[in-house]
Amino acid sequence: MSKFQLPMDAEFRAIARRVIWFESPEVALTDGTRFLAYALRFATPEDLQTIRSVVTDAQLLATLDHLPPGIVDERSWAYWNSKLGRWPPPPPPRRML
Repeated sequence: MSKFQLPMDAEFRAIARRVIWFESPEVALTDGTRFLAYALRFATPEDLQTIRSVVTDAQLLATLDHLPPGIVDERSWAYWNSKLGRWPPPPPPRRML
């Protein structure tokens, strides 16, 4: 998967503080896939509007294809796959123990 850069502006830092509250926004925004995984689960509609202004559908689909397991819940998984034209959704990522 190709990496993509997220803005490090005040708006994205505020979103990062809300969706990945356990680390600094500077760290949270360095991994676009991981940041989006948390955003797809925890972001507000306003946050998502900001995110969608810079993240393409192709980047979101690539993110869904490479999500770290355990972040996105089943409901969010089904919603985002449906919103991006994949229905029924493929199986969500699973942790391998």
